[in-house]
Amino acid sequence: MQIQRIQTLFLLVAVVLMCIFCLTPYAQRTAIDAANSWSPVFVKDTPVLLAVNACIGILLLLNIFTYKNLRLQMRLTLVSMLLLAGSIVASAFVVTVGMPDAHLLWTGGVLLLVVALVMALCAYRGMARDKRKLDSLNRLR
Repeated sequence: MQIQRIQTLFLLVAVVLMCIFCLTPYAQRTAIDAANSWSPVFVKDTPVLLAVNACIGILLLLNIFTYKNLRLQMRLTLVSMLLLAGSIVASAFVVTVGMPDAHLLWTGGVLLLVVALVMALCAYRGMARDKRKLDSLNRLR
């Protein structure tokens, strides 16, 4: 017996946020031609971050369709959360070390990663709650 769960919606929101993050700027750097103008830095400007975030989005999307195997879904969610945390750190590292004239846009791109991490955490908590319910149901049988 498997329970259809709300965490599927949490995972779907995380996938959408990852897609939006890949399309929005996550940093700004000083433009070379003008002293006071800023140019946006997109994820496509750093191919490694683009590949990692695309893999995270694909992993979260595949995670939605593994609802019949709860243990695998929980493992995939944990891996996704670790990769999301690593992506947040890597984004900050790339901007601070790789682009010294740039600064992060916390209200834009990086916040999307943090909210996607929170959504994945909520989905994991829902999966753990369902696992407890299924375990208690199996004990009653």
